[in-house]
Amino acid sequence: MYSIFKAITNAFRDLIHFKIAWIIVWPILVATLFWAITGYIFWDNFSELIYQAFSEIGIGEWLRNVEPDWIAIGIQSVIHFIVFIPLVIMTTLIITTIFIMPALIKLVAGRFYPELKRENGGSLSGSIINAVLASGVFIFIWISTLPLWTVGAGVIIPFIAAAFMNQQLFRYDALSEHASKHEIKMICAANRYSLWGLGLLTGLIQFIPLLNLLAPILTALAFIHFGLEHLKLLRARNEKDDL
Repeated sequence: MYSIFKAITNAFRDLIHFKIAWIIVWPILVATLFWAITGYIFWDNFSELIYQAFSEIGIGEWLRNVEPDWIAIGIQSVIHFIVFIPLVIMTTLIITTIFIMPALIKLVAGRFYPELKRENGGSLSGSIINAVLASGVFIFIWISTLPLWTVGAGVIIPFIAAAFMNQQLFRYDALSEHASKHEIKMICAANRYSLWGLGLLTGLIQFIPLLNLLAPILTALAFIHFGLEHLKLLRARNEKDDL
């Protein structure tokens, strides 16, 4: 637990000290604009998909016949919003991990972990594949649990999905430049629950107004600190065992 809070504290500190203001907001703006345009163009198609999905669980006909019409429109708008937000979050995180992580790793490693040797156990293709797999599971979680929103249990879904997305996306990229493939596997396996905990705490920030503008970069920084700190400890233990 200490390592989780230490990583988040270091991430907040870096937001203040590093000259990274230019990369804080643009991923969110790009993702929001993309899905806003997509939603506007395909609004009718998306609405029909919603009706079909609810028909499968037995409430589609009820939704079509709700009176007055503004209630049905309101329900439809809420559903669109529920889907729109995770798509923006997912896209923002993917943009951050693929395009911004290398610059952040360079900043953090150069300042706090200059002694770490680069083993380059990860790759750009590995990062992209990891992002695609993480996105697929993230979307599946949201779609498969949509019926839970009708009974109120859906309120927990955003946090579970965010925790999964964060830890799955950033744990690989945070270590990809400095750790070997074997070290990446060892650190991820040994810190599985801590990574989920860090994913959950950084995921909570995504739902706090204003602070969520910083969430993608903060999440990236937190996982970089967590990963490189544990890599440093792992190598120190290995060196001690070799003596």
